Amino acid sequence: MTTTELPVLIVGAGPTGLTLGCDLARRGIDCLVVDKATELFVGSRGKGLQPRTLEVFDDLGLIEDVLANGAPFPSFRMYADTEVRWTRTLHEMLGVAPLERDHGVPYPDVWLLPQWRTDELLRDRLLELGGRLELGTEVVDFEQDDTGVTVTLRRDGALERLRAQYLVGADGGGSFVRKALGVGFEGETFETERTLIGDVRAEGLTGDYCHILTTGDVLERFSLWSMPGTEYYQFVASMTTDEVPELTLEGVQKLLDERSGRSDIRLFDLHWISVYRVNVRMVDQFRVGRVFLAGDAAHVHSSAGGQGLNTSVQDAYNLGWKLAAVLSGGPDALLDTYEAERFPIAARVLDVTTRSHRRDFRDAEPGHEAPDIFQLRVNYRGGPLAVDAREKPGTVRAGDRAPDARCGDSTLFDLFRGTHFTVLGFGAETDRAVAEIVGAQGERVRGQMLEVGDSAAFRNYDIDPAGPGTLVLVRPDGYIGVVAADPGPIQDYLATW
Repeated sequence: MTTTELPVLIVGAGPTGLTLGCDLARRGIDCLVVDKATELFVGSRGKGLQPRTLEVFDDLGLIEDVLANGAPFPSFRMYADTEVRWTRTLHEMLGVAPLERDHGVPYPDVWLLPQWRTDELLRDRLLELGGRLELGTEVVDFEQDDTGVTVTLRRDGALERLRAQYLVGADGGGSFVRKALGVGFEGETFETERTLIGDVRAEGLTGDYCHILTTGDVLERFSLWSMPGTEYYQFVASMTTDEVPELTLEGVQKLLDERSGRSDIRLFDLHWISVYRVNVRMVDQFRVGRVFLAGDAAHVHSSAGGQGLNTSVQDAYNLGWKLAAVLSGGPDALLDTYEAERFPIAARVLDVTTRSHRRDFRDAEPGHEAPDIFQLRVNYRGGPLAVDAREKPGTVRAGDRAPDARCGDSTLFDLFRGTHFTVLGFGAETDRAVAEIVGAQGERVRGQMLEVGDSAAFRNYDIDPAGPGTLVLVRPDGYIGVVAADPGPIQDYLATW
């Protein structure tokens, strides 16, 4: 067997692996994404892109294609037989106010896009950036040592050996990489529950909605989601194990007829179908030496709340800049912060999705805060990469997502876009400090001085325009690394990481 070498091998060509591949490729890191499947995933499965994920896709350079191919999340329409009982927006279902662009959120809408199309757009961007993808390539074995990972691949029935400095398992809930590592995957399986999901065309429905079809009991429902840019609907139905129908068009039609009490909706052209058990599990380690786990390989949970694909994208986005930094000479300890930051986020997502799953479309209990499905409140406060040197931190702190704001003819997100750190100086007296930091770091850091006239920036970062000058360092993944009154903490941070 021949042996080839490269910095990073990514196993799994789903949203996690492709996002990580894009992030590494744009940073000039040679990476290869492999998948044992011979084609990209063909179903609509993970269809809702949250506002934070849209921000990631903006930074990776594919937001225009994502917006062009999708649509804002549709309203929910509840039926009892043929009667429309109610129509509610996503925000009404959650009991939250719509997001506002002028509050630092450039993409306030949850975006509906079938997963197969998201995968295609990520693949195209990966190849455009110079990354590599090989389908029909299976990882059958690997072993690691102090300097790298030796991986055995099967291509067209032949075995080949590859040497990578790092291996990332993004190969889904049944991850070979995770199982080969032998890490714990603790949690529970809802043994008596199943979810039927698939893509089909339909006649007899009008309007772009999530059509919730029932005879009056929302717990016995059959949902049909309009898929933008296609003639297909995604159907979803939850049931007990002994209620699972035959995985055929006839079996799905019979279930629809029974649950809707109608005979005027005809299904045809069944494109994809699957039935799955709900697992709520996560690993006890995200890193073992030079091997990392991300996405469903590290955590699985209910689809309620639309968090799966989005959390997986955030894993990749957190890991990408850190791998690139270490491969470019940064300290290995930076890679330990991946688990330190993402582990508690994954645990919180498991809790949120389980509560949403058990709520099961019933009205929320009074006094319960709506979950942060938009992922804009995800933060790394108190983590190893969050330094807030102020005596009295405001509501926006180190570890938080860095908000957007308009500044003159552009926005802060325009400034953040790319592979660099960004230092923001709030107040004219920070001009010299910003110049000093940027001058010492070169292309690694970009800077922007914000004056009182940039009121949106001061408001969105909760900084008093009449107060002392404040410096904010934004990480390459759009999170606040440091907030300080002088350049010292930022210089120390950049020297360390």
